[in-house]
Amino acid sequence: ASPETFQNNKIFDNRHYSSLLRKTMDYVNVDNGLEVILTPGRYNSAYFEHSYLAEKAGVVLAYADDLIVEDNVVYYKGLFDKKDKVGVIYRRISDEYLDPLVFESTSLLGVPNLFQAYAAGNVAIINAFGNGLADDKGIYYFVPKMVEYYLGEKPIMKNAPTYLPYFEEDRKFVLENLHWLVIKDVAEAGGYGVMFGKDMDSAKQEELKELICKEPRRWIAQEVIDFIDLEIIEGEETVSRKSDLRVFVLSGDDTVVWPSGLTRYTRNPDSFIVNSSQGGGFKDTWVLKK
Repeated sequence: ASPETFQNNKIFDNRHYSSLLRKTMDYVNVDNGLEVILTPGRYNSAYFEHSYLAEKAGVVLAYADDLIVEDNVVYYKGLFDKKDKVGVIYRRISDEYLDPLVFESTSLLGVPNLFQAYAAGNVAIINAFGNGLADDKGIYYFVPKMVEYYLGEKPIMKNAPTYLPYFEEDRKFVLENLHWLVIKDVAEAGGYGVMFGKDMDSAKQEELKELICKEPRRWIAQEVIDFIDLEIIEGEETVSRKSDLRVFVLSGDDTVVWPSGLTRYTRNPDSFIVNSSQGGGFKDTWVLKK
């Protein structure tokens, strides 16, 4: 954006995300311990973001080897064998790799006995074990129903029309209309396992139908949503790409919606996959004031 963009528009200042994260960590910190962002390491595609966020929030960036659990208490190992008690962790590692004694035993990214320390109440994890449940695409189907059940009201924002082949009626609909739906494997992430019926020949469609019938819980189907077109500069040209927006909500002493977001876009003009793990890009996002 040019300087004129800010001069000519009223824009929310969005530079305080790191302080919002710090307030959330402060709120749940156990015994005023050290505050840590746990990273899988420098070979992770988001490592720069992990280190930058830790620096801006004023917390410690830690690798698995930096942490040790003794008597169900997590410590950060510093210089000269100094150990500082850890009070809260923001982990950037998936559940299955987080504690090799509880989950994936071959994981070198996790901290042995971290789960026991958490269960004992001696450390807080702001994105706790199991919160990835909401990332299960199968759960998406039930979100409107959960809103009605728990809040007693209709959702303000509607879901993309979603079908769960686990249910016979939905399965029948999906099999009959697969040619214009997008099919997603709930076991995959990062844009993988996403198949557009319109891009598959009849043989591939029949093959996928067989897989759906064999493992109906493994799949969801959705009507294709046309992403917003975003103008980006590529080389010396301005080109149009598909994009979406991710928003961020932080819950501590109160719940705050960050007045910004992550705008992701496709590199390929014919693609609907915006995930960075598959070459998607991202842009800064500003929210205009009324």
